Amino acid sequence: MKQNLFFDLDDTLVYCNKYFYLVIEQFTDAMATWFQGYEGITPQAIKDKQTEIDIAGVHIVGFKSDHFPESFVDTYRYFSDLTGRARSDAEENFLWKLGRSVYEHAVEPYPFMEETLNHLASQGHELHLYTGGELLIQRRKIEQLQLERYFGSRIYIRRHKNNEALESILHEGAFNRDETWMIGNSIRTDVVPALKAGIHAIHMKIDSEWAYNNIAIEVQPRGAFMTLQSLPDVPPAIHSYVNARP
Repeated sequence: MKQNLFFDLDDTLVYCNKYFYLVIEQFTDAMATWFQGYEGITPQAIKDKQTEIDIAGVHIVGFKSDHFPESFVDTYRYFSDLTGRARSDAEENFLWKLGRSVYEHAVEPYPFMEETLNHLASQGHELHLYTGGELLIQRRKIEQLQLERYFGSRIYIRRHKNNEALESILHEGAFNRDETWMIGNSIRTDVVPALKAGIHAIHMKIDSEWAYNNIAIEVQPRGAFMTLQSLPDVPPAIHSYVNARP
């Protein structure tokens, strides 16, 4: 039976978090060097403050690209004010460019991405791509991997990826919710909105998840809800569920 399958992009089909973690490590090293000798300014304290500022900003501006480098500069200013260490325009510019560099990495697909999408398409399912971020950045990833091969015009890019955004897409497309799935790594932006919308949800568990994405699931699933470890697990899981229904 044909299903409507919505795939998340970042850390579901392509790697994302590992590049942010790499840049955060570089940021932490620079900060730890500049603030060496100041009591309590440890690498972990620096990371914790940057995470706090980063997440607080996402709630306000969504997945805006400038927000990530801004979190570096704001963290730097926080510790400068806390310690009395003088700010430097050169250091702030360095941090801004470092934060922006995360968007310059080559796009790397998860293992078996193409095989999984080909398999699902060959089974007659309709594939949709639903991702959060800025249009130009996400479009670059989509074009580099030629993902239009699988999704055509069924691509939805939203600055705020939340309950309202998914509900709007489902409503405008008049999707049969009993035959619609959301597949993604984020509990906050993929799983919980899907469950609240009454569609099926597959949580693609990854090794190191961004703290923003981890929230409690307090929604009773109407249909399927499962956690899988890799993309090749998706087609048989959907097939088994659909064929087991009366």
